[in-house]
Amino acid sequence: MFDQLSDRLQDVFANFRGDRQLTEENMEDALREVRRALLEADVSLRVIKAFISRVKDRAVGEAVLKSVEPGQQLIKIVHDELVALMGGETQAINLEGQPNIIVLFGLQGSGKTTSCGKLALKLRKDGRKVLLVAADVYRPAAIQQLITLGKQIDIPTFTIEGSKDVLEIARAGVAQAKAEAYDTVIVDTAGRLQVDTDMMAELLLVERVLQPQEKLLVIDAMTGQEAVSVAETFNAQLEVTGIVVTKLDGDARGGAALSVVEVTGKPIKLIGTSEKLTGLEVFHPDRMATRILGMGDVVSLVERAQEAFDMDEAQRLEEKMRKDSFSFEDFLKIQKSFKMLGSMEQILGMLPIPGITKEMREMISHSGEGQMKKVEAMISSMTLAERRKPELINESRRQRIAKGCGMKDADLEAFLRQFEQMRMVMKQLTQFTGGMNAEPESAAGGMSGLKMPRSIKKKKKDPMAEMMQGMGGFPGMPGMPSGGGGMPDLSKMKMPKMPKGMKLPPGFFGK
Repeated sequence: MFDQLSDRLQDVFANFRGDRQLTEENMEDALREVRRALLEADVSLRVIKAFISRVKDRAVGEAVLKSVEPGQQLIKIVHDELVALMGGETQAINLEGQPNIIVLFGLQGSGKTTSCGKLALKLRKDGRKVLLVAADVYRPAAIQQLITLGKQIDIPTFTIEGSKDVLEIARAGVAQAKAEAYDTVIVDTAGRLQVDTDMMAELLLVERVLQPQEKLLVIDAMTGQEAVSVAETFNAQLEVTGIVVTKLDGDARGGAALSVVEVTGKPIKLIGTSEKLTGLEVFHPDRMATRILGMGDVVSLVERAQEAFDMDEAQRLEEKMRKDSFSFEDFLKIQKSFKMLGSMEQILGMLPIPGITKEMREMISHSGEGQMKKVEAMISSMTLAERRKPELINESRRQRIAKGCGMKDADLEAFLRQFEQMRMVMKQLTQFTGGMNAEPESAAGGMSGLKMPRSIKKKKKDPMAEMMQGMGGFPGMPGMPSGGGGMPDLSKMKMPKMPKGMKLPPGFFGK
């Protein structure tokens, strides 16, 4: 998401040179390129004008701090204005009311029904008892689609078979929720191919009868400027409480997400980040701004990791690392959890890796995912005993495994060597970190829980980086464009401070 805009803005600021003060003259070229980048990202022209004007007002004449380049100062200003453009603060879903009623509406094809299922799953994980109400009586198979989604996530769906009365279905659904002590009702309403009077009249009746706590407009990020027009129309008629932007992962421009808040004055509350039912996330304007400017989003990555990694299983794996009994089966479990974080390209986009372009991310992710598949094939060709006890694999077994998975013997030998080196490093790291309950080393925001002994801290070279270099990185992972093996040296990256109480789960980044 926002790949095109992100690459353009990073190029603009990389080439920006100024004096010791930001002036209209030395900013003119940079802001012209920023304007072009926003236009190419399909951001509304009036939004761009207002945005550039605010940046100019803040930047012109602002003194540049010592040791800070004018370009860095401008980046900070653009970052702050991007955050403001996207709503400023994170807006949570309103969960008041007994039951709490959430109505989703929008045009056909925007992703309303799928978003209902995703939101139901998300709220159920937060401890809510959710009832889905299928009230899209016009689109063929819309009701059956929601019922199927409900079954997949084990959440009941209410509808009245054969009824075409949206109001009747919605009323009866809320009545059932009250009778059966559901605390949340999510109503999927009917859409149209375009905004029309009948649809608006129907939605207004549903709103007045149900009086929902949330009226969420679902818009498709890939429709660009049309999404802005739709958002304005719906908001004028229904006074929406928030916006759900779907298919944001499939849109490299992201202009709709950057425009709808400005033109409606209503916050984006949720974004669709994948086709999976887990692919619905709370929208954080500050985190999105850092991603657009190439600064990564480590906090969101950590939150994903907390959901993906089973803490009990992670504790068991950590104990096996300490005892040097980590096996290929354990390795596959970690690799499976790693996949749950998203594609490798998404993960790289959330890491603050200076100078990495979209093309480089695609190259690394393509290579890395190919390597991971090869590793799975190698391990799948081993016997159960070999997977559980890697030391059993001798030369004859190695040759048999290589033939079984269609790999070269040299490739398998290299993987086995990397795996043994990784086991050694993991054992050392679990001793260095002090285990599962280690506290963060400093408030500056490093990797949570990582504590190095004083004797190691005093060394000029980073021991973790040296070990990772020596082992060629996590087995199956590609090298970075610079030629170094494995994942980037996270210990040298400036990470944002984690929210209070948040820690990296064991097993994250190979820990």
